[in-house]
Amino acid sequence: MLALVSVLALSAVSAFAEMKVASLDVLRAISDSEEAKTLFTTVQQELQSDQDALAALQVEIASLRERLTKDSEILSDAERRRLVNDIESKQADLQFQANKLRKEFNDRQQEIISQIVPKLDAVLKDLVEIEGYDFILNKNQQTVLYVNTKHDITRKVTEKLNEKQ
Repeated sequence: MLALVSVLALSAVSAFAEMKVASLDVLRAISDSEEAKTLFTTVQQELQSDQDALAALQVEIASLRERLTKDSEILSDAERRRLVNDIESKQADLQFQANKLRKEFNDRQQEIISQIVPKLDAVLKDLVEIEGYDFILNKNQQTVLYVNTKHDITRKVTEKLNEKQ
């Protein structure tokens, strides 16, 4: 019995050793590509004026806070309330604009990724044919990007499920 288990274990190890498995960090592969770098640079340049406006608004808020702190003893209650309201209004505007910019950047990033994914799929197909991979795993998401159909046991599992019925 022990000999049989040993033989089965060795055959499983040798069968696994014959499989060719690779891992791929999809997002890094895409973002490190020259096309993506160029497109990301373009997006950064297009959004630079919005980033500059946010930085200017942050400076303005800091200046108003400094004034409120520095001149708090000489400001009337009405002036103090107006200044506090102005700061709060500008902070709300800053938050809104920052969220808007973040959403715009994320949307543009997704557009770039979706533009490059078909090219990535073609490259993977070529690599599978050239290198003979049985499995390609997505490193970050721990998902399978490619499986050789000879390793698909779906039909067998379905048959066994049907037998159990």
